[in-house]
Amino acid sequence: MNGVSGTGSVVGEEWGARAAHSRALAVLRVRGRALGLAVLPAAVAVVLYAGGVTGHFTGAAWDAARWVVTVLAVLVLLAAAAVALVIARARPAATPTVELAETAAPDLYRLVRDLADRLGVPAPAAIALTPDCDSWLEDRTHRAHRHLHRTSGGDGAPVLVIGSPFLWWMRVGELRAVLAPVVAGTGPAAQPDIAAARRFVRGLDAAVAVPRSPGLDPVRRLGAHGVGQVARVLLRACRGHAAEMERGVAAAGSERAQAVDYGVRIVAQEQVGLAYAGWDRLLTRVALPAWRMGRWPAKLDAGVVSALTELSRRDRLAEGFSSRLGERPACDLLEEPGAVDEATSLLAARLFHGGPAEPGPDWAPVEWSQYPEEVVDRKWRTDAARLHQVLDGLGVTEAAGGRTSDAAGPTLTRVMAHLTTPRPDAGPETDAEADAEAGSETDAGSETGSESASAPESEAAPESEAGPEAAPDLVAPDFPDEDDEDDEEPVNPAADALAGALSALLAREEAAREARVVAAAESARTAEKADRTGTAAPHVVVSGPDGPLPLFPLQPPRTGRDLLADHVTAMVCCAAVDTAEAAPGLDWLDGPALLVGGERAADLGPRVLALVEDGDPEPLRAWLARTGVRPEKPVRLV
Repeated sequence: MNGVSGTGSVVGEEWGARAAHSRALAVLRVRGRALGLAVLPAAVAVVLYAGGVTGHFTGAAWDAARWVVTVLAVLVLLAAAAVALVIARARPAATPTVELAETAAPDLYRLVRDLADRLGVPAPAAIALTPDCDSWLEDRTHRAHRHLHRTSGGDGAPVLVIGSPFLWWMRVGELRAVLAPVVAGTGPAAQPDIAAARRFVRGLDAAVAVPRSPGLDPVRRLGAHGVGQVARVLLRACRGHAAEMERGVAAAGSERAQAVDYGVRIVAQEQVGLAYAGWDRLLTRVALPAWRMGRWPAKLDAGVVSALTELSRRDRLAEGFSSRLGERPACDLLEEPGAVDEATSLLAARLFHGGPAEPGPDWAPVEWSQYPEEVVDRKWRTDAARLHQVLDGLGVTEAAGGRTSDAAGPTLTRVMAHLTTPRPDAGPETDAEADAEAGSETDAGSETGSESASAPESEAAPESEAGPEAAPDLVAPDFPDEDDEDDEEPVNPAADALAGALSALLAREEAAREARVVAAAESARTAEKADRTGTAAPHVVVSGPDGPLPLFPLQPPRTGRDLLADHVTAMVCCAAVDTAEAAPGLDWLDGPALLVGGERAADLGPRVLALVEDGDPEPLRAWLARTGVRPEKPVRLV
């Protein structure tokens, strides 16, 4: 069986390499046809001149043809030379990464070189980290990218890019098994035809983006558009061949890597999926609120270990994963894991949020131990202050029942009174039924929380726009009720007006933040150009584009109702912290959390939505009374 398996592996590897080489030749044939088309008018002109010299093409008509073809040949050659020059000089896109010098990770470089020797392929030129759960080889032989790393492998070898969460969550053996197919790809990358085809495709891709380069005058931009159109045509012609070439390279690398740690790789692939889930949850639930507050967690990679450990504690499917933590983690291969973690955390903030390239007064790092006070509490109080600022702008000065609040300052009562919708006068029997429904809902929420499995799905869903009391009407949402015409009018007009004002204020604040980021990015770009002229090579170098916009936004823009619900929740949390035995906390899987008596308050969200969506304050009032929160007391704002 071993012999058959080995033979199959060799055959599969040979098939993948041959398929990749065949597709690379097809890409180069596209380049050859384009070159032949460019020199065709010149060849015709040469034939015409040769015919004139030998006496075969004589006369005024042939002379005119020679002049016309000569002028056409010169123009086509000039255009082809311009296109070729732009393609050769265009800077290919490079993934923003944290570059690791060999002095910063000697053990990691040693592991990769040993892996390359076992696979019989060239070692990668350098190693870089990316804040993502993926690994690949990236060609950075272009002269525009040579300043990013110091070559430690062979000439023309690609750079190995490793997802930073892998280093902190995976063990050394698992990382070696996961990297084996990736490192095996350096073998096909060293093949001359495949390397030439890749350079040609990358040059075309870079030339397409040249017209969007800043600083071009109108004439040069017009010429760049022409070059971009030609590059698009060539790129469209070789797109299929390039894709099949990369599939062949991946197949060859995968077959070659089967001889190295194949059994461990099967287990390690499970860790890849788990790391991706934990990393995504950490970014969207934990890091994003901090980024919006002008703070960036400095130890994101270490945080993913805590998040996945918490996931293994909650999820039975993840049982046993935390037992691996006793083995040696792959981050031990780094000389200074903390510095590398901080650099990748800052890069993650730039990629997923559009933060500045360097720390500053409005962009400071935060440790996990300081997260509840520096991020959670500050976020709640900032949102509460913004909410009362909007209420002041709308002229809201009265409390419930039209009476002026007894306490001076921002209170939760003021917010609840403004969002409360007057209940219709339907008689004593209807009111009693409504009170009974509200009481039963409050009791159910206290016993099971917002995630109770025994409650109807429509009643437990916080996204419902009809509120908890209207849950029975949502059993069949596809069939319109008799009162659908009345639903066209806003259920809570006060909430709509307040949400619109909040959205406008947040838009102005975001525009001001982006203006500050643009200024910081310009200064960082100038400093980067100055650093390129120096000779010092730091251990950790961050590469990638600067700019105020995130390359990979984590979440779509929030609606006005979502913003209003967040701000009302923040106001409730401030009141709970100031007047009851509550404290801000951090949930590794859900982000900012309110701790009441040391336990997370998981049943607050649906009650806030009932107030925002339906103007019904009773569920929230019941929760406040049960937890001992006094809504009439002023809260401390930032």
